[in-house]
Amino acid sequence: MNRETLRAEVCQLLKQIAPDTEPETLQDQDKIREVLGIDSFDALQFIVALDARLGVDIPEKDYAQTDTLAHLLDYLEGRMP
Repeated sequence: MNRETLRAEVCQLLKQIAPDTEPETLQDQDKIREVLGIDSFDALQFIVALDARLGVDIPEKDYAQTDTLAHLLDYLEGRMP
């Protein structure tokens, strides 16, 4: 999966978790939770949805590596099955 397709998948999942947001407007260095106003429960749901859709398990110790869109995409690319 190329980066643009991965980005589209991430945005689609974010939109499902937080329907009142516009994840497609995120810039690479934007902190996802801050810009979209996602609380910790929705953030956890998003992590679970990523695992279900992409098959990438993100352990709690790695959550900090997924704070911005660029960091999240880098993390996912490095762990895609």
